[in-house]
Amino acid sequence: MGCQARNAAYQLAKLTPEEKNASLRAMAAAVRNNASSLIDANHRDLTAATDKGLSNALIDRLKLDETRIEAMAAGIDQVASLPNPVGQIIEAWARPNGMRIEQVRVPIGTIGIIYESRPNVTADAAALCFKTGNATILRGGSEAIHSNRAIAAVLGSVGAPEHAIQLIPFTDRESVAVLAQMDQWLDLIIPRGGKGLIETVLSLARVPVIKHHDGICHLFVDKAADISMAVNLTVDAKTQKCGVCNALETLLVHQSVAADFLPRAAAALHAQNVELRGCAQTLEILTGISPATEQDWRTEYLDLVLSIQVVASLDEAVAHINHYGSHHTDTIVTADQAAAESFLRQVDSACVFHNVSNRFSDGFEFGFGAEIGISTDKLHARGPMGLRELTSYQYRVRGNGQTKG
Repeated sequence: MGCQARNAAYQLAKLTPEEKNASLRAMAAAVRNNASSLIDANHRDLTAATDKGLSNALIDRLKLDETRIEAMAAGIDQVASLPNPVGQIIEAWARPNGMRIEQVRVPIGTIGIIYESRPNVTADAAALCFKTGNATILRGGSEAIHSNRAIAAVLGSVGAPEHAIQLIPFTDRESVAVLAQMDQWLDLIIPRGGKGLIETVLSLARVPVIKHHDGICHLFVDKAADISMAVNLTVDAKTQKCGVCNALETLLVHQSVAADFLPRAAAALHAQNVELRGCAQTLEILTGISPATEQDWRTEYLDLVLSIQVVASLDEAVAHINHYGSHHTDTIVTADQAAAESFLRQVDSACVFHNVSNRFSDGFEFGFGAEIGISTDKLHARGPMGLRELTSYQYRVRGNGQTKG
């Protein structure tokens, strides 16, 4: 499969943007035309998930119906309509000897993607990689194996060239280890899933890895915050969708506004069935909540649970975030522009927001059209990864016979 992917990547380099877009639209049409067979395959996964006693939330993530299949097809169509970064000239200049140099975006080459749960990732990842000229080897989770096989077969039936999109058709753990060590054939691995999966890949990899790690995201209510705005942003960031990596997990509150803000926020959060866990100062203001432990500050709940820490200053809030956070997405709520700029400059996270809900940390919301995930790394991609982040670059040098001697 690795050899086939490498050869497919070389064939992809020959295609024009128009040819790739035509293949993508054919993939979208094939998904729509095969909706019933995809639903049948998905039903086998749902039955197995129910028999294993998986939670309703996990079963819902697995489920494919006509609406979700149409959304999958529409997503592929959307990728086809996006501007193609491959071939874009990043910078160009001339040297005194007449050489002309261009730095140009090119595909990374071959990408392995290891993921869990949602079968729509098969289509999303395949489309994004295909658009950028990258051959891909996909390794999905056991809970969605029948769905993933069916989707990959549909995409592969119309995609050109052959083997540009491949799915490992089995889910034993050894396949993760083998994929992670295929440095002869793979240029990059992107793991998407739980902490255990990512740490396993990192421990085994001989291939560069871009991590999509924990989302321990914070919102800091500054002393100059608009209290009503802060309450609204807190509730949205925690409850709009709690089981995702950009949801709020720890709320930081400046001590000078805590007595005013916390009762109003707690009432709004309790109305959404959020369990609150607070520091000692929080417990002095709010009754009927649990004390927060050291582990709470390090926990990505992915649930309706929120930890609260009262701080004495902006510097203390920044220090807490940089120490306990996962460098994903962190927000300050304040009317003080200087405080906001200080926060944005000092917090060491991929995304830093001012007066915006953490939930906007998303490739679609950033205008990328789609994303392969959200990187908490610093090299080579950070934050939401769209088409541009699936490219590297090369230098193209043109001359008329220049020699060094």
